Amino acid sequence: MKALRDPQHLLRDGLRAIRDQFRVPDGFPPEVLAAAEAAAARAPDAHRDLTAMPFVTLDPASATDLDQAFAIERGNGGDWLLHYAIADVAWFVADGDALDSEARGRGTTTYLPDGKASLYPPVLSEGAASLLPDGDRPAVVLTVRIAPDGKVRLDGAERALIRSRAKLAYETVRDDELPDGFAEIARRMDAAADARGAARVDPPEQVVERDEAGRFALAFRPYLPSEARNAALSLAANLAVADAMLAARTGLFRVMPPPPAKAEERLRRTAQAFALAWPAAMPLAQFEKRLDPVNPREAAFMMAIRRAGNGAAYEPWRADEMPWHAALAAPYAHCTAPLRRLADRHVLRCVLALANGQPAPDAVTEAFSAMPKIMARAGSRDGQIERAVIDLAEAALLANSTGDTFRAVVTDVEKDGLRIQLRDLPVVARVDGGGVESGGVASDGALPGDRITVRLESAEPVQRRLVFARVAESRR
Repeated sequence: MKALRDPQHLLRDGLRAIRDQFRVPDGFPPEVLAAAEAAAARAPDAHRDLTAMPFVTLDPASATDLDQAFAIERGNGGDWLLHYAIADVAWFVADGDALDSEARGRGTTTYLPDGKASLYPPVLSEGAASLLPDGDRPAVVLTVRIAPDGKVRLDGAERALIRSRAKLAYETVRDDELPDGFAEIARRMDAAADARGAARVDPPEQVVERDEAGRFALAFRPYLPSEARNAALSLAANLAVADAMLAARTGLFRVMPPPPAKAEERLRRTAQAFALAWPAAMPLAQFEKRLDPVNPREAAFMMAIRRAGNGAAYEPWRADEMPWHAALAAPYAHCTAPLRRLADRHVLRCVLALANGQPAPDAVTEAFSAMPKIMARAGSRDGQIERAVIDLAEAALLANSTGDTFRAVVTDVEKDGLRIQLRDLPVVARVDGGGVESGGVASDGALPGDRITVRLESAEPVQRRLVFARVAESRR
């Protein structure tokens, strides 16, 4: 989730209510903490010594749960070799132990603006298992070959002891601190994605601030170039792992259907709301690439695109169906964030076995059957929390605007009212009443795409509720 940051604690009461509503865990049971302490003391003894390889990490400056480190070297024929070290969580967590059972109940690390509920206790996730630069750490090192055309191949996977040379931060990293090949790999991955027809949307992070008048305001933190390039390394590893599992006719994959036609129609009306010029004949995937996250309206539209799809899911390998991720236009897997996603630990165990000529362990293939339900539950919870946080921010943004009028565009006509997008703010809301008659027309004559004026009747941030009333006739 692109977490909504709230450094001044402007939304403290609302966030507390969200934590209570969604039962976000606060800490860990004593038996889980005890198991974590014991696991953290376990000395690696099945790992090759790669401490001489110059690994570094690149994350947000405040991050301490570091899943990945990387080193890069030139290969033959213009290839680059990415040595991608991933936290060896399976070294510390055994199937069915207290840590595994607790992680199955959580599924993911849950992020909120005022903190997180980690998948594993901090002694592991921010200590012994995290690839921090304060000592040697056990990892699974994937060697991924990236060809000049951006195609990837997994050359190997092994357990290794690594030592990070530096904890680099997205916000401050300089090009000369990164290994040769870092930017070129990202360029190759982008070119390959374009050739496949991939469409990835990386909306900026929403930030809550006070303006000069003391009112709440929403701002955006753009996706930094260093962040996008780092994501390209993870993408290369995950695509290579997916191909390796497919070849072995096993695995757990991340799949996503394309947005339904109705969702794209709604997005076109949302683009109208933001006065964005989206040519009628241009596919969504092509239009997305024109968007600038620094532009507030385009940034808000990028977030609308993210919300419009059916969402991604996990599926085990099936002989009768190719696992497909529509946004990436390729088979895809998750294995690079095992400190934050439960499923990644099992995928990593699978590919570690396959790369060394062994079948996936029975416990791993059994886990693949359970993961879709576990991860879907966690994903649904995290999605609801993300939506609740955004609703909270939107209500806080308008808390002092009761009685004000706003320009809006109707994006959908629903059975009990209109779905609207404010034209001058990144706010999606509803106007009650109206109903639907034949042909999708509201009983008051409103149609999707109509421009209307609404008045804010009430804004209740802690309850995350905005009430609008229509005060003007539509005009097309």
